[in-house]
Amino acid sequence: MKSKKKKRQDDFQKVKLKVGKKKPRADNATNTNFRTKGIHLSEQLKRDTSGPTTHRQLSINDLLSQLHHYNANVKHSALMGLRELLSLNPSLLEQHLSRLLSEVAAVFTDKDGNVRVAATRVLRFIAQSVPAERVAPFFPLLSAHLSCAMTHIETGIQEDAMKVLDVLLEHYPALLAGRPAVLLTNFLELISHRQSSGGAKKAQDTKGRSWALSVNLNRAVTSQQWRLSVLLRLGRFLQAVVEERPVEEGDLSAAANGVFGCSGEGRLTPLYLIWEELTYSKVGVKVYEHSGAKPTPRSTFRLRPEVDSGASVSEGLGSAEAIQSFAATLVPLLLEVWVEASTSDSPMNNTEGAHLLSPDAMSVMFQVLSILQLLRKLAPQQEHQDALDAWFRKEYLGDFIQHFMKNFPYGTQDTPKHRKKAELKRNKQTAAIPGLTVEPLALNITLCQVMVSLSQRQGLGRETDGDWLTLLRTFVRDTLSSGVKLSYRHLHMLLGTVWKMVLTQRSKTVTEDLLAAVYVYYKQRNLTLQTRSLLLSFYSKLYQQEQGHTHIARSKVLCRWLASLPVQLSQLGHRNPTLSARLIVSIHAAASRGNKDMLNSLQTNACRLYDQQEGVFALLPAESQQRMVQLLYFLPKMSQSLLASLSCCCTTGRISAGLAASLIRIIHLRSSLSGWSVGSQEAAVQDVDYFSFLFSTLMGFSSYKLASLQEDEDKCALPCSPLSPLSLFPTSVEQFTHHWDVVEEVCHCLETLGSKSQCFDILQNGFSKYVIKLEVFPDSMVAGLLRAVSRLLDPSVVPTEPVVRFLSQCCLSLMALLFTLQQEAPAEANHKREAIWGACVVALSTVPRLLRMVLQMLRVGDLNEEELPQLGQILLMLLQHTPLHSQLLANAALLQEIIQHITRYNRSATREQWLTDLLYCYSLTVAHGSSAHRGNLGLQDMY
Repeated sequence: MKSKKKKRQDDFQKVKLKVGKKKPRADNATNTNFRTKGIHLSEQLKRDTSGPTTHRQLSINDLLSQLHHYNANVKHSALMGLRELLSLNPSLLEQHLSRLLSEVAAVFTDKDGNVRVAATRVLRFIAQSVPAERVAPFFPLLSAHLSCAMTHIETGIQEDAMKVLDVLLEHYPALLAGRPAVLLTNFLELISHRQSSGGAKKAQDTKGRSWALSVNLNRAVTSQQWRLSVLLRLGRFLQAVVEERPVEEGDLSAAANGVFGCSGEGRLTPLYLIWEELTYSKVGVKVYEHSGAKPTPRSTFRLRPEVDSGASVSEGLGSAEAIQSFAATLVPLLLEVWVEASTSDSPMNNTEGAHLLSPDAMSVMFQVLSILQLLRKLAPQQEHQDALDAWFRKEYLGDFIQHFMKNFPYGTQDTPKHRKKAELKRNKQTAAIPGLTVEPLALNITLCQVMVSLSQRQGLGRETDGDWLTLLRTFVRDTLSSGVKLSYRHLHMLLGTVWKMVLTQRSKTVTEDLLAAVYVYYKQRNLTLQTRSLLLSFYSKLYQQEQGHTHIARSKVLCRWLASLPVQLSQLGHRNPTLSARLIVSIHAAASRGNKDMLNSLQTNACRLYDQQEGVFALLPAESQQRMVQLLYFLPKMSQSLLASLSCCCTTGRISAGLAASLIRIIHLRSSLSGWSVGSQEAAVQDVDYFSFLFSTLMGFSSYKLASLQEDEDKCALPCSPLSPLSLFPTSVEQFTHHWDVVEEVCHCLETLGSKSQCFDILQNGFSKYVIKLEVFPDSMVAGLLRAVSRLLDPSVVPTEPVVRFLSQCCLSLMALLFTLQQEAPAEANHKREAIWGACVVALSTVPRLLRMVLQMLRVGDLNEEELPQLGQILLMLLQHTPLHSQLLANAALLQEIIQHITRYNRSATREQWLTDLLYCYSLTVAHGSSAHRGNLGLQDMY
């Protein structure tokens, strides 16, 4: 025993140190007797200068690589550096867009909240700079990361995913709308969960519903506020889907055309086919209803592309079945959300103040109603929307009446001023969610539109709707009649509600009640252009429905509105051309249907509307002027003052020449002389007034304008001379061309009357009574009169001596004017010169004795040296014109005498070129035509 103990102590025996001796070295001691040298690698110390960097000298590759770091602070600083680098160098977005989107989207599900917030800010910056077409190839990846974030188990990641969704909804709504199926499921999972399959009885009690609302106590906000934020984003997403839905042609429910559409009967979606593709079987087409060989009055014929029968309905919302399936899941959840909010809002179940809602409950109800309204609009076609409305009515009408209509209309609770700290914190959280402030009026109007869509058309064999529809009608009528200015959106929704009620109720009492309320709002002053246009569109499209609805056709309010349209148009004038154009469209629609009240009002205000100075017709753009010209066809009567104003509008250039021709043609058709009428429509223009209108238009100048020309002190008119017996007032090329086109149309109307002799007699009387007495004549009027005489002259009619003398003066003065235009006028006046020469030549060749009288007026002895060459040029032009040779030969003696006088009075020492040309042409004409002239001496008596 002793020996073992002693041996054990020897193993751990303490070393004894002696004084003055060195301490022994330990076995594990380190020898420090060595030297070291540094190794410098210069390449590792160089900075990356290949691209732009941040203030920390980090390039975009460095920043993107740091997003994979395990430290949250490093990732956050990398995201901040990306914002700095991209803001200073926008070109990097185009170069690294793919990597940027993939790397930033990958941190949507990061566990650190600051990193997620920074990633959302970078995504917003990218979205503000890059258009949707550039992001489209990478959007599936963004959508996948967004879905992961929305369905993440962490509540904080779900809440930040809503902020990412806000960015995408703001900048890329069309791209989001292209992938609806997955996102809609994600929205459902945010506020609910699938029920277990074991509860069969419970599932049967809830109409087969497999989803139930979920509650998560770990959120920073209450469950009601979380659901409200999710519903808000769901509504914005459904709105994007609706806006990107292809709209069928003629769909009046589109936002651009308003909510007032037809019932949808017979509406088709056009299908544009490329027959080359059909030949090679690239597109398959099915044709229904025996190819249209036996069309029915109400055909259901469709031409549609083939659809793969194996395609899943859940792939999107492109079919009515998919929409109905999604609505069957979502609508019960929406009702549960509203029941929970209404129960928490009034726990005491006080019936007196049940219609007063808190701001939170009002926001929840508004979002629920907005989503219900958007679900209806998801239908791809009108017939699908009607079927969806019928399904909603069958499945949920009772629930909607119980939960929504029991306390309608709703108001806002009066909140106390002093609040607890918890309530203030809760209100701050609520205010952080955008778009949650809801007015009671907006809520009630949205509820009206949702409930009215569930009403069915009244008729035989159908049950009538209960008192809930009366409540809606009372609210709509009181709101419109209260005199309160509504916003465009609220008015748009109210008018859509009125439209639906009028078409479904089919009651004259209901129609008059609602239209009277709309008319009260219509008569308010200082309405905006957009609001006034909306009201006009509502009344106009409602009037178009009168043929199939007797209660609309007999509406006194609608007739009163139609009768007020011409008065409004005359009062509005040209101050607002857009609104005036809408008024004219409505007036034209009523006039084409023969509305007597509107036509009488139009005839009463016609003189003001068509006044040549201040009338709407003279001051509006060309499109509106054309519609107003078309309105003239429907006028019952046209007075003398109206025709005088119309004539001035045609001649003064207030309207284009083409439009003036249309106006003249319409007045011609409405006269009894045209011999054309439709039905029981009587002639609107008397014969005397008709000829007076045509003669005034033919003159081209009003009596007031002609009188002012006679008293002109500036002497703008050319003075009289031996070569120009008339004092001509030169008009501009534009005015002359305009009047020439108008003259052609007037002559055409007179030629179609059947008796040219009577028309020419009327024209001669007008010359003798109004024209010959003038002293100054516009050149356009003189040329027009010559053109009219040559076109209307009948061979059996011999003009009177004063008329022939006046026409000869006109011809000689116009031919003298040609030389003045040739020397002074630019090349643009070629049309004017050609028209004047053509009118003179045709008149000289057709009017008997006109050429002889012109030659007799040429007194060579009265001409000076400057006018003598002009006379030679006039004769040269006449000799060179072949159709006048026979008339010139008939007056050869008179022509020979004139040429002899010219040769005698020419005092030039040498013969000038113009005289040589004249003598040469004269010798050719006389020598060539002397033999023919001997056998036809009768021409001398006629010409």
